[in-house]
Amino acid sequence: MQKNDIGVIGMAVMGRNLSLNIANHGYHVSIFNRTATKTKQMIAKNNHKNIFPYFQIQDFVNSLSSPKCILLMVKSGKPTDETISTIIPYLNSGDIIIDGGNSFYKDTIVRYQLLLKHEIRFIGSGISGGEYGALTGPAIMPGGSKKAYDIIFPILKKISAKFNEEPCVSYVGPDGAGHYVKMVHNGIEYADMQLISETYCILKKLLNLSNKNISKIFDTWNQGELNSYLIEITKNIFTKKDNSGEYLIDIILDEAVGKGTGKWTCQEALSLNQPLNIITESVFARYLSSLKSQRMLASQILAGPNIAPIVYNKEDFIEKLRQALYLSKIIAYTQGFAQLSSASKKYYWNLNCSNIAKIFRSGCIIQSSCLHEIVKIYKYDNVIINLLLSPIFQEIANKYQHSLREVVSYSIMQGISIPAFSSAMTYYDGYRTEKSSANLIQAQRDYFGAHTYKRYDKAGIYHTNWIKE
Repeated sequence: MQKNDIGVIGMAVMGRNLSLNIANHGYHVSIFNRTATKTKQMIAKNNHKNIFPYFQIQDFVNSLSSPKCILLMVKSGKPTDETISTIIPYLNSGDIIIDGGNSFYKDTIVRYQLLLKHEIRFIGSGISGGEYGALTGPAIMPGGSKKAYDIIFPILKKISAKFNEEPCVSYVGPDGAGHYVKMVHNGIEYADMQLISETYCILKKLLNLSNKNISKIFDTWNQGELNSYLIEITKNIFTKKDNSGEYLIDIILDEAVGKGTGKWTCQEALSLNQPLNIITESVFARYLSSLKSQRMLASQILAGPNIAPIVYNKEDFIEKLRQALYLSKIIAYTQGFAQLSSASKKYYWNLNCSNIAKIFRSGCIIQSSCLHEIVKIYKYDNVIINLLLSPIFQEIANKYQHSLREVVSYSIMQGISIPAFSSAMTYYDGYRTEKSSANLIQAQRDYFGAHTYKRYDKAGIYHTNWIKE
């Protein structure tokens, strides 16, 4: 009896398309879903010769060749744990489970340790690319069992996105490393999307441009430094109309939501003492957007300047906006990769940031041209303390900071909310400040709590009785 190469549990969009992707590369795929209806719908719509449906979990597991390899594409949290508990009794020593969902990395560490006791090899893998990427080639970030990765790599290599024929998949590190990298990827994604949306707002409100003209600007930008997946799709969004001929962008409600990975990134930054302000502000911006009724009320009550659209030197300002966007994007990547480096030290993962940047170059949501530079930077210095200190980004920052400063200043004076741009400017200025105001904070802490302080002029830890005459 024929045994299949891999099994996929979960027939939602990502699970369906990954199954098709694997099958399209010649592998025999067993599929299963908790509710049989979705499995039947999958087969009815995609009657692929290499896909085999099963409706009993035991039959599904037994259909696989050894070592059995099962890819979970179910909701993170309890559903993932329940699915793992369901299949454990049918697995043998050396079999492999891959969690391809957006799981929290600490949950992945717990599952890794649990399955180790059962002698089952576990991989927690970030998978990015959305519906289309899952079908045609996603970026894949596997962590966990290295032995399991070596076994499953031939399949991952074939189904992954390619950049110059190089697969966008690489072993990331032990236990929860893969899902941690995906979490930070999503944090950078939050920042990138917020920066682009603020750029759109500036073009719309300050320059009074039409959707068509904004689309042309994004198209031009996509031919240069700003070339990226998000710029590409944004260009297309501006010209899409509904059945009545209305531009969709103008009638979509301005309330943005998320699935929690951005929040996880920020929480982890706090635990690592990492200044992740541009990503954190991007998460908060979504929370603020959800306060729609309050914002509508506040717009009628709270005062602010009347926006005066720019009439002269529009082309000059558009170029400054492009430079501001690119520098801010670099800062977002800088913060994300700094967090990866910090987590690598804390959890002893030995992350290779050059390889991680390679994974991001194609297939994923944050793929962009600046990643090529990040690959090269980390290739020659995997322990660089900050990407802004690299020669290439240092030169860009020194050249473009004037434009970012002007865009932020003018937007604020016009009353346009730009939390991501402002955070990028704040981080840049804070990072380059030789002597900050934190000395006063240390004095205050020592005054009210005897928390002590250090001095410039001599070594040691000091405390002062501030109220003694």
